[in-house]
Amino acid sequence: MKVIKSLLLCSAVFISLLSCEENNTYKERLKDPQLFHNSMQQLSDVIVYDIFSPPVASRVYMYPTIAAYAIMQKQYPNKYEDMAGQLSDFKSIPEINDKDIHPELAAIHAFLKVGTALIFSENKIAAYQDELYASLEQDGLPSSVKEASLAYGDLVAAHILAWADTDFYKQTRTYPKYTIQEGTAFWKPTPPDYMEGIEPHWNKIRTLVLATADQFEPAPPYPVDMSKDSPFYQELMEVYELGEKIDGSTEATEIASFWDCNPYVSHHRGHAMFATKKITPGGHWIGITKIAAQQAQSNMDESINAYARVSIALFDGFISCWNTKWNTLIVRPETIINEFIDETWLPLLQTPPFPEYTSGHSVISRASAVALTDIYGDNFSFADTTEEVYGLGVRSYSSFIEASEEAAVSRLYGGIHYRRAIDEGVKQGDAVGKFLVEKLKTLK
Repeated sequence: MKVIKSLLLCSAVFISLLSCEENNTYKERLKDPQLFHNSMQQLSDVIVYDIFSPPVASRVYMYPTIAAYAIMQKQYPNKYEDMAGQLSDFKSIPEINDKDIHPELAAIHAFLKVGTALIFSENKIAAYQDELYASLEQDGLPSSVKEASLAYGDLVAAHILAWADTDFYKQTRTYPKYTIQEGTAFWKPTPPDYMEGIEPHWNKIRTLVLATADQFEPAPPYPVDMSKDSPFYQELMEVYELGEKIDGSTEATEIASFWDCNPYVSHHRGHAMFATKKITPGGHWIGITKIAAQQAQSNMDESINAYARVSIALFDGFISCWNTKWNTLIVRPETIINEFIDETWLPLLQTPPFPEYTSGHSVISRASAVALTDIYGDNFSFADTTEEVYGLGVRSYSSFIEASEEAAVSRLYGGIHYRRAIDEGVKQGDAVGKFLVEKLKTLK
């Protein structure tokens, strides 16, 4: 009988130990950076679903990511710098003052909470969040840890959203739409939908690290001059002739399609119309950030740091570029080619609804590439799988800068930008990126 009791006691102890081990699974899961990558992907999916414009999407990425970074900074103050005093009007978040707070869980919750406040399809984030928390509870997440972590995440989210409310975004929602200017040189809405100009007042949004929206203004565009010996005409003809040569079998076509990143491409078939949704240009670089972090085996806080720096580069990059666009108001190639050269000509890509100069892809791609290079190095080779989900292939690069250069020239191949807008856009993005790298300190 004693032997049986002893065996039963040992079995009970073993089962108890096994149960404790199983109940601690949540701790291992919360160390896994894939949890944050998945949360970022969920936000990207909603941005695509809700069809946010590229500048607005950069705002939707930035604020949630800074919320997550701020919590990681409080958890690891010897590793990361506080962004308070570095970002415009940003003040430190409250301290972590409860032993039950799990910082990684709080960071994910704050990220999702802020993201939910900035999108339309709140139910999609809510469903993802509920499923995530339920699975963590199944893996042993104690109610006390969950409650404390989510409460702290809510507190930080409220702090970030109060800051976001002062960036002048809401005021610009009430500003007048762009009034179409007469004259050949000025941007006009383009077919097939002749959409209104997107975010003509984006230069009034508060920058994060840049002092002003016009801090890095590029050289001016060439004057619109249809004289055959003018620089503008030569660039126009380059776009036109390249468009005539490109067909679906060329690498130029593949490059243009790969980097299209138009959040709303409309298709017309007789009286029917349907749309294709894609990630924004910023979303593509958020995807590249994920690829880089996974390849470098960055842990969760390191991954959040990378996302934060790229999202800030995107945000300030769009403000810089949009300031140039809506001050120069340069006409798109499609408009002027149809008017003066060939009324049937169409670009390979659908022309986006905003002025031509400078190229947004060129600016934000270079700014993002500079930010990622600062983190992961000059010769970081990677395969870009970001567009696979949208039916496109995989392209490989030997560096982030190489990828940004291809993103820039894709706009020429697509027939939607002149070369000067691309070249000067790269310079503009490079200046923004390098300034951010110099001024914004995160790693100690």
